[in-house]
Amino acid sequence: MAEGPWFFCMKHNQVEGRDGCAERHRLGPYETRQEAEHALQAVAERNEKLDEEDRRWEGD
Repeated sequence: MAEGPWFFCMKHNQVEGRDGCAERHRLGPYETRQEAEHALQAVAERNEKLDEEDRRWEGD
């Protein structure tokens, strides 16, 4: 099995190795392929957490 780093390509919606698409199309790097496969989920969870922190900060 190939080694990382791994990236999630938002242009092709797939995991790529180091020699994938241009940086502007990718999330990462991730240490494992599995982390890269769940990149969009991790981003959504992080955004939800930050949105909640913003709501608390603003007093809503």
